[in-house]
Amino acid sequence: MGDPGGIGPETIVGAWACAPVHECCRPVVIGHPEIIRRAVKLLGSPARVQEVASPDEAGASVDLIPCVPCGSDEALAAPLGAVDRRGGQAAYEAVIEAARLALAGHVDGMVTAPLNKAALWAAGHEYPGHTELLAELCGVNDFAMMLYLSPPEGWHALSMDAKGVEHHQHMRPGLGVVHVTLHMALRDVFGNLSTEAIVAKCRLADTVMRRLLGRPPRIGVCALNPHAGEQGLFGDEETTIIAPAIEQARQAALDVTGPLPADTLMVKARDGAFDAVVAMYHDQGHIALKLLGMHRAVNVTLGLPIVRTSPAHGTAYDIAWQGRAESGGMIEAIRVAAALSRVSHKSEIRSTKL
Repeated sequence: MGDPGGIGPETIVGAWACAPVHECCRPVVIGHPEIIRRAVKLLGSPARVQEVASPDEAGASVDLIPCVPCGSDEALAAPLGAVDRRGGQAAYEAVIEAARLALAGHVDGMVTAPLNKAALWAAGHEYPGHTELLAELCGVNDFAMMLYLSPPEGWHALSMDAKGVEHHQHMRPGLGVVHVTLHMALRDVFGNLSTEAIVAKCRLADTVMRRLLGRPPRIGVCALNPHAGEQGLFGDEETTIIAPAIEQARQAALDVTGPLPADTLMVKARDGAFDAVVAMYHDQGHIALKLLGMHRAVNVTLGLPIVRTSPAHGTAYDIAWQGRAESGGMIEAIRVAAALSRVSHKSEIRSTKL
């Protein structure tokens, strides 16, 4: 359900009215039923919220929202559109329950509505975000965040050749951006960047994009410094850290290119030269991909034994509970979770967790 004070409940109810959601999976909500009822009322949805004891009881449809109750009634007193420990606790408990169900095989995947890091910490759970929390729950050390963007049907790139002739090029079937470092101060990136970490992220990017594309992906690796360091004038991380990682990845039979300046690399990736990009830090990858498709971008956690996706946006306290939330990101997150579940389990989807 995410933070009850944010836009998560609204995006869930908004996505529920989308017929393709029910064609790709059988969804069930984990969270406080009354919070979801409030969102139903706010949006004027005809859907009815039904409490169920387990996902197996879920008989979801456009008009029925099954909800496995989770969390205490303290969540009902959490203020709307504000950081509060009660909202952080409710979001935390929903994530824990969702992960437990996924690890036990009761659901094939989980989609997390956004939580607020400050609210999470106020509740006593000092994690930088979903990614690190889920990695600990699943007992994994090799993990990463990937933003994934699947372009709408017919989307294409416009380019111009040397003679001024315009060319329309159909874009790649999907673009993933994996981050070597994630939720940390920019000053800490340099100390946390290593050849081993870059190779590990290249492997994770290759694994998940193979599953999504059905073929080996082409991976572009970002430089850290402007102009890829300009042969050492603006820093030597490209030659001492990133280039050795690319060579090791190639020796492991990965199709990797770089290090390339991030500004031009993202243009090439947009136009179809790469299926995935490995970014050195959070904003290097996030800003470019969100400019390409903010409400279609999906966060995928790599390296987990379970499927987890989420919309790329946050709790958006400034517009929460005003009926203004955009549900496109939630719809895309559900679709990607369903697709990953199909290729992961090679079996019929039982339910995809919201």
